[in-house]
Amino acid sequence: MLAIERKNQILAKLIMDGKVLVSDLSREYGVTEETIRRDLEKLEKEGLAKKTYGGAVRVDNLNADIPFYVRKQTNVESKQYIASIIGSMINDGDYLMLDSSTTALYVIKHILHKKKITLITNSIEILLELSNKSGWTIISTGGTLKEGGLSLLGYQAERMISNFHVDMAICSCKGIDSANGITDSNEQDAEIKKAFFRNAKKRVLAVDSTKFDKSSFVKICDISDVDLIVTEKRPSDFWLENLKSANVELLYEPVPEE
Repeated sequence: MLAIERKNQILAKLIMDGKVLVSDLSREYGVTEETIRRDLEKLEKEGLAKKTYGGAVRVDNLNADIPFYVRKQTNVESKQYIASIIGSMINDGDYLMLDSSTTALYVIKHILHKKKITLITNSIEILLELSNKSGWTIISTGGTLKEGGLSLLGYQAERMISNFHVDMAICSCKGIDSANGITDSNEQDAEIKKAFFRNAKKRVLAVDSTKFDKSSFVKICDISDVDLIVTEKRPSDFWLENLKSANVELLYEPVPEE
């Protein structure tokens, strides 16, 4: 296993479990405890972990760019519920724009049975998922590959997006806050999402409940700039009133308890 793969797997464990132990990781990956400590030091420098005696704990840094591989393993059940709700709103023949979020990938998995979909995306993962899909028109935004993100960004992608108009744009974010609006950790990611929303009749924000009352580095748009927010469980009364005042539709479905 490459060092970067091991580090990403450790980060995934941190995000899911909240903490890791050096001794456990050393046995699991068959490397020395010193090697694991170096991995944890790198994660700490990236603002994603805090070293403790014998291990490390998670740091919830909304301004950090989490690798796609890691994001794909977190909040899976919530993302699948959100994707199922969005998927039920998509019809045969629709024109769509989807960002490079892991939730967008789950949306694709929920609509594979739909016919004659035209899709524009900056997600490498979605392009790979649909590489053998017949009957659809799949359009890549082009642009510069984002390291670790499996997405295409930059002015070439933004310029390409501006030439098209679609029925629905589906994007996610790092945070949604009543004062700061809808935010993301990376400026180039935010610009792509802005472009998607500008060129869609219906603007859909897919956001799990952990993102409410959180703010990240760069603003995508105001809350009132989206038409629909889809999450996996009922937000607080404050948010219900806030979204109603902003004339934003809200859809949610509670995740069943085990």
